[in-house]
Amino acid sequence: MKKWLTATLLGLGLALAQGKVTVWTHFGGPELEWLKAQAKAYEKTSGVRVEVVEVPFGDIKQKFILGAPQGQAADLIVSIPHDWLGEMAQAGVLEPMDKYVTQAYLADLQGVAIEAFTFGGKLFGLPAFAESVALIYNKKYVKEPPKTWDEFLRLAQSLTKGNTFGFLYNIGDPYFNFGFFKAFGAENVFAKDAKGNLDPSKLLLGGEVGEKALQFIKDLRYRYNLVPEGVDYGVADGAFKDGALAMIINGPWALGDYKKAKIDFGIAPFPTPPGAKAPWGPFLGVQGVVVNAYSKNKTAAVNFAKTLVTGKNLVSFNQAGGRIPVSKSAVKTLEKDPVVAGFAQVFPLGTPMPNIPEMGKVWGPWGNAINLAIQKPDSNVKKIVEDMVAEIKKAIGR
Repeated sequence: MKKWLTATLLGLGLALAQGKVTVWTHFGGPELEWLKAQAKAYEKTSGVRVEVVEVPFGDIKQKFILGAPQGQAADLIVSIPHDWLGEMAQAGVLEPMDKYVTQAYLADLQGVAIEAFTFGGKLFGLPAFAESVALIYNKKYVKEPPKTWDEFLRLAQSLTKGNTFGFLYNIGDPYFNFGFFKAFGAENVFAKDAKGNLDPSKLLLGGEVGEKALQFIKDLRYRYNLVPEGVDYGVADGAFKDGALAMIINGPWALGDYKKAKIDFGIAPFPTPPGAKAPWGPFLGVQGVVVNAYSKNKTAAVNFAKTLVTGKNLVSFNQAGGRIPVSKSAVKTLEKDPVVAGFAQVFPLGTPMPNIPEMGKVWGPWGNAINLAIQKPDSNVKKIVEDMVAEIKKAIGR
């Protein structure tokens, strides 16, 4: 009897040890406390111990790619940006999630967020929250956001006087400018192949689309006289915080400072530029939870991931740190929150930033092209676009 009891207890101990789930996270402050509370709640309901380990954001990807095959990585990460997905999936360290989730579960997540966490036709993570740029306006100057380009231009020009500006933004940065390329016809940076995967050999930033978008950005400086030389992120953001700027393109990361500065702001989509084919729509950056393909506790890890990414828990996550959920039910619950409500109008217009490794070769030439175009009034936009495309294709090797 004593031997049997000892063996049973040893077996139970072993089962519990096998049931431990390790989580790597870059969260800090209230968001880290939220995650630890979720871990404790999951332990109570499942009996599986959850260990939360803090890992610096800049270290997580490489540490996971190298460590997972050796059994030296966490069972799941909370969270990764979706543009890491391609590299990590190609390395074979992410567990495909398709077989673990139902259509009913996915129906609560915004389609654009699911797209962001899909690579090679497979879902490699559970999207939780997102961010993008939008038109942020100071209600002291702008009572209602402009719906059309004509309204926007009239407002922006009339408010550019004395020590105030109508509109400024980080004009030289491609991330802040993608919405204009999209409006003039670029659905993404790369076209998709027959299977729905991004094809790096099919660049969409060139030709007439690139020329029109670049010309419009250039016009913001030289034709409409809105964004003078010397304006970058710091200048535009500082002017808005100082109450000297009516409208800016910026994202949710800036809102804490705007609140501290006691700016009464609103959030809206940027109006469709003149002559554009489609509405303006920004890059969407989505973060979500991924599971280790080499995990020995895959079922428990997946179940904890699914627990985190529910409407109810994403509401409490928003309340902890202000992140904007991609759960439709969470957005509905938070509909009176002006930040969530504002970005909820913008996200469906967005395009997930490409999640394939080749995107890393695009940023440099694209940024150079924008800065060359806005450098002088007589810049040759057509030649600049042609050179940009050639440089990107050479870098990608296509």
